[in-house]
Amino acid sequence: MAKKQKPLPWAFLDEFRGKSFTGEWPTLPEMFSITVSRYPNNSCFTDFEPEKTTLNYSQVLSNVQKLANWMLSQGVKKGDRVAVSGKNSPEWATVYLATLFAGGIVVPIDYGLHDKEICNLLNASNPVLFFVDEEKYGYFSANPQGIKIFSLSKKYPEFYAYNLSEEKQFTAELPTEDDVAAILFTSGTTGNPKGVMLTHKNLVSDCYIAQTNLTVYSTDVFYALLPIHHSYTMQAVFIESMSTGAEVVFGKSMAVSRMLRELKEGKITMLLGVPLLFNKLLAGILKGIKEKGPIVNGLMKFLMGVSFFCKKVFKVNPGKKIFKAVLEKASISTLRVAICGGGPLAPSVFRVYQELGIDFIQGYGLTETSPIIALNPVEHFKIESVGKFFAPYMDMRIADPDENGVGEVQVKGPMVMKGYYNMPEETAEVFTEDGWFKTGDLGKLDDENYLYLAGRAKNMIVTEGGKNVFPEEIENAFQLFTDIDQITVQGYIMDEATKSEGIEALIYPADDLFKRLNVMRNTPEAVDPVQSAISEIVEKVNKNQASYAKISKITILEEALEMTTTKKVKRNYNK
Repeated sequence: MAKKQKPLPWAFLDEFRGKSFTGEWPTLPEMFSITVSRYPNNSCFTDFEPEKTTLNYSQVLSNVQKLANWMLSQGVKKGDRVAVSGKNSPEWATVYLATLFAGGIVVPIDYGLHDKEICNLLNASNPVLFFVDEEKYGYFSANPQGIKIFSLSKKYPEFYAYNLSEEKQFTAELPTEDDVAAILFTSGTTGNPKGVMLTHKNLVSDCYIAQTNLTVYSTDVFYALLPIHHSYTMQAVFIESMSTGAEVVFGKSMAVSRMLRELKEGKITMLLGVPLLFNKLLAGILKGIKEKGPIVNGLMKFLMGVSFFCKKVFKVNPGKKIFKAVLEKASISTLRVAICGGGPLAPSVFRVYQELGIDFIQGYGLTETSPIIALNPVEHFKIESVGKFFAPYMDMRIADPDENGVGEVQVKGPMVMKGYYNMPEETAEVFTEDGWFKTGDLGKLDDENYLYLAGRAKNMIVTEGGKNVFPEEIENAFQLFTDIDQITVQGYIMDEATKSEGIEALIYPADDLFKRLNVMRNTPEAVDPVQSAISEIVEKVNKNQASYAKISKITILEEALEMTTTKKVKRNYNK
């Protein structure tokens, strides 16, 4: 008997096609309105600050429509930009949606940037309105740059987003699926930020197509912990939730105590994070297990192995029951799925979460691809892979593969950006003549369309003998060493004649290491013991590296490396 095919996640749209929308895909306002009609009383937005408040989908739609009408009264017309910058909050999300309901283009700006950096992005995008959080409101209201400034905070009631209204009703010229919905500025970890233009079709298609590898339910509760301006959180939390009638809990801080409290009180089922977050969470869990003594520790490792075998071979998940007490202590007992993106995760970390009974998956994408283009299916995951791409709804190929099948990852599909805002030359550079988007990442595909990343092409180190080494692969090996807070690997010239590179590790030690050694950071007494402890860790990692991929130079940093708001180290350290 033939295996019964699961219905497509967007199959329900057929009942609304021709009524609520006319294109291939609904626009974001159309998608949200459809969800409200299906789940009007479902919890939509929850915030714990200053006290817990929850709005259902009908209430959010009412707030969005009120603000959109006010925007229209201010002269906002189709295609106008509206910028928003602030901490994760219902107000932020309301401004985002209201802009789209008014026919505008939303420009989410990183709240962690310096004021002058934000000014540069405002000059580049030229918005007519700018909504900003209370800490930065004073600066921008005093330096408006010809832009009307409004607040995401009650602290400024006259300009507060929820207080803005207009009795007269205005009619918006609504966007189509091919119109730009958002301009997202890239983090600029390796260069200047570029404004990525994403259409309604880009964002909506990616939202639904991603669900072919991950089922999302109307009963799910997402935790928006990472900054929502970033494409990863915006899509995988905000847009995914509002496509299915799920709830979003807005987190504002990565402080561990606060995060654990909100995970527990919010009864979070969907946790999306970056490697740093999951590494810290797991390090705390493993530390607690280790403190129970060698017998308990040995028994736990045995049970974790059994749990993983059952999950991988028999597709059952005993870990959730076996390790219930451990997961409850870590405030993640309600988790249904944990998703890691925004950077490579060590396979060892991936495996331990699976062993503990958490359906843990990796994803891959770029801002330019809305961003998700690969996800590890829960039912058939591969630890070393960043996921399976969404064939047949998109295409992926490996350009100019080497003898190991590794080449540049290139993609085609409805989620690929329209281009960079006001940058036609830069746009042309990232597309091939036959229309494929060049990701700049190197990787290979297996025969089941699972992607295995090697690293960024521009970060590649060429060692003596012409061997290619990717710093990301080496950095992954350090993820569970809690004595290291930050590490970045780069090449340095060993031989000027041949220009061959050695491998240097730039390491910022963790505070815990100094406490354990009973020395103060950046003091003469700390130099030798810290160097010795770090060298010991590097030696352990080197033992498992190929001869040409061993670290030959260690630099202990006195100050932490600059990071993006999604906790990725900026690779701009002076060699």
